[in-house]
Amino acid sequence: MSETFDADVIIAGAGMAGATLALALKQGGLTPILIDPIVFDAQLAPTFDGRSSAIAFASFRQWRALGLAADIEPHAQRIEQILVTDGRSPGASAGNPSPFYLRFDSAEIADRSDGEPLGYLLENRRSRAALAKAVTKAGITVLAPARVASVAFEASCARVTLEDGRVLTAPLVVGAEGRSSVVRAAAKINAIGWAYSQTGVVATVKLSRPHQGVAHEYFLPGGPFAILPLTDDRASLVWTEPTAKAAALKAARPEVFHAHLRRRFGAFLGEATVEGPVFTYPLSLQLAERLCAPRAALLGDAAHGIHPIAGQGLNLGLKGAAALAEVLVDAARLGEDIGSELVLERYARWRSFDNITLAVASDLFVRLFSTDNPLLRLVRGAGLSLVNRIGPARRFFMHDAGGASGDLPRLLRGEAL
Repeated sequence: MSETFDADVIIAGAGMAGATLALALKQGGLTPILIDPIVFDAQLAPTFDGRSSAIAFASFRQWRALGLAADIEPHAQRIEQILVTDGRSPGASAGNPSPFYLRFDSAEIADRSDGEPLGYLLENRRSRAALAKAVTKAGITVLAPARVASVAFEASCARVTLEDGRVLTAPLVVGAEGRSSVVRAAAKINAIGWAYSQTGVVATVKLSRPHQGVAHEYFLPGGPFAILPLTDDRASLVWTEPTAKAAALKAARPEVFHAHLRRRFGAFLGEATVEGPVFTYPLSLQLAERLCAPRAALLGDAAHGIHPIAGQGLNLGLKGAAALAEVLVDAARLGEDIGSELVLERYARWRSFDNITLAVASDLFVRLFSTDNPLLRLVRGAGLSLVNRIGPARRFFMHDAGGASGDLPRLLRGEAL
């Protein structure tokens, strides 16, 4: 690249997708710069992000290939089974189990996944800490706190102006700064979407009985209720409710929240004691109409924000990071202009179908499962039972959820760039 550029790629957003992309580009010989309004130390605080994420085993391979294994594996809980139940209020504590359920077991696909689990549960703060450490060790420039004010796209470069007046140039700018992406707006890429009038209530609990690596998801009229296993016999709860009820839960006194939790949670894992604060996250769908424009590409929530019902939002961003890094590194090795439409369209073709398919599927799941309509309950219950009885279909869904199907980028196969 020309020496007049400040970097090969400017990445707006140093979250998990943006930091993963930066590490992959650096491994492939390119020079990235990360820009974020929040410094890494603040992102690691327990009060910054209370969520945990289900990391597909292919995405986990990518992090291993980027050198994060020593810092993430001690905090990663293997998901050995997933139990999905179509239930009614009050949820997991309901007396009579539903006849409609679906069980996924990692043992069924061990021969094709090299013994990997269905995925890993990892607290976001642990992932952020590992990524921050790796970014620092790799010598990647991080400008924080800093915020992109505007982006001008020229024939040979993108010119990024920060709010403090600094100007940076690179052949390509990547918008990975979330749903209100300045890069996306500057590139004149529209986004479509809608709110669900639902909010996710998130808390971490300590269990008095071992969870044995089993994740539970109950589809209830107000929204899904998930019990996701963490290390040390803890669990992350994702409790979806209508927005007004979620706000009341967050504002409730600890003893009141715990009473509601016990009623919803049940006793099959023993006593559940809340550890740390309770968080709430409004739920919505947002999908960019395109993934790229001349000198610009979108990644993570700037490209797609979906409902957490399938636990695949972060994995979409990590898949995108692997694909974009491979496209850019391969193009640079061939002497191509990495910010040209010709190069960026390869990334768009690679990832667009998967992004759209999963966004549509998650939206349909929300509408189908967040209702108590008797006819829809019958249809969805029959669907769960049918998949549960057909081994090949069950194994396909497990393998696909693990991110190991289709045309995989090298990093998702565990190979370095």
